[in-house]
Amino acid sequence: MTNFIREFVAGLVRLRRGPWEMVASILIALGVIMLMQPVALGIYTYSFIVTLVGTVMFIIVSHFPE
Repeated sequence: MTNFIREFVAGLVRLRRGPWEMVASILIALGVIMLMQPVALGIYTYSFIVTLVGTVMFIIVSHFPE
């Protein structure tokens, strides 16, 4: 497990596509979850921004080297 984390962080530092796409996908999923929750208005308010940042990040990261 620690080897995976070490490789993941190294990929982030070296600007590799795989780890950054994972972060962008997590942001998109988090934004959708924030959008669907019925409890807190503050979380709902920022859901669109989180989803938008994740989507734009995914578009930019898709041009990173493998």
